[in-house]
Amino acid sequence: MDFAQPYWLLALLIVPGLIAWEWRRARRRSGVRYSSVSALKDGPQSMASRLQWLPTALRIVAFSLCILALARPQKRDERTQVFAEGVDIMMVLDTSTSMRAQDFKPNRFEAAREVGSEFIRGRTSDRVGLVVFAAKAFTQAPLTLDYDFLQTMLTEVEVGVIEDGTAIGTALAMAVNRLKETDAKSKVVILLTDGQNNRGEIDPVTAAEVAEALGVRVYAIGVGARGAAPVVVDHPLIGRQRRMMPVEIDEDMLRSVASLTGGKYFRATNKEALREVYSEIGELEKTKIEELSYTRFDEKYARFLWPALLLFVLELILSNTRLRKLP
Repeated sequence: MDFAQPYWLLALLIVPGLIAWEWRRARRRSGVRYSSVSALKDGPQSMASRLQWLPTALRIVAFSLCILALARPQKRDERTQVFAEGVDIMMVLDTSTSMRAQDFKPNRFEAAREVGSEFIRGRTSDRVGLVVFAAKAFTQAPLTLDYDFLQTMLTEVEVGVIEDGTAIGTALAMAVNRLKETDAKSKVVILLTDGQNNRGEIDPVTAAEVAEALGVRVYAIGVGARGAAPVVVDHPLIGRQRRMMPVEIDEDMLRSVASLTGGKYFRATNKEALREVYSEIGELEKTKIEELSYTRFDEKYARFLWPALLLFVLELILSNTRLRKLP
């Protein structure tokens, strides 16, 4: 409980002085004079004589309660409403065999999955979905707020399960299709790939035009070192080998796709750079959160004022009837 006017509580310092003053006044008060009252000292005392102190006590307690009422005791009820305007995000992950290149530690795919998982953990009220692709594209997880489920779906993604190839346009079109019916004011696709569009029936630029028409921004990420990268390949005669393979990312296409939709293109040449890319995207697509606070004050002075008035009335009645003093 709080007090709206707590300075009135200083008046309670008067109460001890008031008690002392009443006590001294009672000692000095004289009644009818008698030559001797020794015979009455050992006599029985009536209930009225035993309770002579009660009116004074009632008056002092009532006075104290009035002071507390003047201080305006209140009960504060605070409520906060949080309004979050989330972002709908479709993550599009390349699972072609070239993602096994070891220019990232341990390889491109594992690094992309780990950093993508960190990005998901950093979301609060955004719906996130996942599309994976190679020669074909599949929705691994629809838009959801169940981040644990999404993390599970992400861990189940493997390279080589889907027929090999890089159908960037098809994957982008599938992600955009997942976003077209949502009510979110901000719709985003994060497209991660290390190659060139060589499969599928939809051109990436065409898919980007559809995204632009539907108000979907595309952030494109090209992953891979510059020049060449070590890749483990299975040779039919001599077994598994580690070879240096050229890194061929169609950056012009990815840059055009991102620019057309109002997004941005990023190049990540190592795991830390990829983490910084996701961090920048997270800053660009922050969830808008508003807080409205409501405070209601419930006045509680009546809890002290009414008892004080009752005590004053009771003191007045007793002082003029049963506990009246003469003269």
